Amino acid sequence: MEPSQINPNFRCGYVCIIGEPNVGKSTLMNTLIGQKISIVTDKPQTTRHKILGILSNEQFQIIFLDTPGLLKPKYLLQKAMMDAAHAAMNDADVVIFMVDALDPKMEADIDHDVVFEALNKINKPVFLVINKVD
Repeated sequence: MEPSQINPNFRCGYVCIIGEPNVGKSTLMNTLIGQKISIVTDKPQTTRHKILGILSNEQFQIIFLDTPGLLKPKYLLQKAMMDAAHAAMNDADVVIFMVDALDPKMEADIDHDVVFEALNKINKPVFLVINKVD
């Protein structure tokens, strides 16, 4: 592609999707991308590392980062999964924080203070997405 053919208004960015296990992060990414990229099951912690999904056209390219569900790690694999989720937040330009409308107290085994502190530290736009409202 010649430089003269590049759209000067083209935009690109990373969007990280975080939240507790089974709030619908993978389903959201699959829907936004229009393809089944992430596995969707009722089993928590199906996503064990960040999954990339890319949506692009002539105007933009958005790289979505689907992350493991946030929880208090009880063993080494879960710690690695939480490290991957936090790294994805740091890599992103925008963060989507997804919660389950049916679980408004967010009663999963997660340290909410750690999550909110991490969200405050990244100094990036964070969008709250409330899922399962239907």
